[in-house]
Amino acid sequence: MKQIKDVRPLKEKRFKHTPLSVLDLAAINEGSGADESFKRSVELARHTEKLGFRRYWVAEHHNMPGIASSATAVLIGHIAGATESIRVGAGGIMLPNHAPLVIAEQFGTLEAMYPGRIDLGLGRAPGSDQATAYALRRTLHSSAEQFPEQVEELEGYFRGTERVRAFPGEGQDVPIWLLGSSGFSAQLAAVKGLPFAFASHFSPDYTMQALQLYRQNFRPSEVLDEPYAMVGVNVIAADTEERARVLATSQQQQMFALMRGMPMPFQPPVENVAEAWTDRERAIFEQTLASEANMFGTPDQVRGKLSAFIEKTAADEVIVNSAVFHHEERLRSYSYIAEMMD
Repeated sequence: MKQIKDVRPLKEKRFKHTPLSVLDLAAINEGSGADESFKRSVELARHTEKLGFRRYWVAEHHNMPGIASSATAVLIGHIAGATESIRVGAGGIMLPNHAPLVIAEQFGTLEAMYPGRIDLGLGRAPGSDQATAYALRRTLHSSAEQFPEQVEELEGYFRGTERVRAFPGEGQDVPIWLLGSSGFSAQLAAVKGLPFAFASHFSPDYTMQALQLYRQNFRPSEVLDEPYAMVGVNVIAADTEERARVLATSQQQQMFALMRGMPMPFQPPVENVAEAWTDRERAIFEQTLASEANMFGTPDQVRGKLSAFIEKTAADEVIVNSAVFHHEERLRSYSYIAEMMD
């Protein structure tokens, strides 16, 4: 075992023993700015660290006025510097947007600053539209199909086997995860013997197939002896089911704004968000709410749903996105979630 010493598969996959982690999209609230978003992220990281969450991940997004995590490595450093023990990382870096050497240097720098606390999750989607992808890369020749070669090149910089060398980076133990919302990265993670994180929170329909592909095709490596799978869930726990479902309308508004091609700042909750939707959007909304990866309700209700999802997926770890507009209610939601696992 070389890299992922902290994520060895649990022999007993019981609800209370499944580690929980945090996914923070660093929302920019309506009427607020990125500075406030970063303050809230630091407070949430400190809060969940005290609650015993294992890791705190932020994700790369671009050209989205409601998400502040575009300079992902910078934000990771900011959060790691404000906390003491929780692992901090990318969930993830969209590797086709970047030169692998630059990512090796960035995360080598982070690992040197905060040894033993940095994770590097890699995705192959652009995380943006084509015009934004061009603005990032200055060319569209780099594509998702080249992802396996890019991962291999990145690993080479950490190993010191590439002709060009990464300083900082070379020789450092930066855990690499592969992220996915389909079967491609699941199979690649299996072949390479890497931990795998599946985006159940926005691609729930393919969860079981992707996990099966990963586990059936897994090859032991110097990183892992056995497969290690993390799944993403959307969870909002509140004092009442009605309040939890109202709070969830902020995330629903964000989702439909993206679907319409009109991204916007993160919106306050509304009593009846469906009134502003077309019949088609309302049908999608109902289908989305029915997903097992969306869990909104009282702590007892959420506990039952989360327990069932862990049992069904046999997940080794769960990463929780609790997207709530009001900061105090977001902190309370994570507190309720932590109490479920006591």
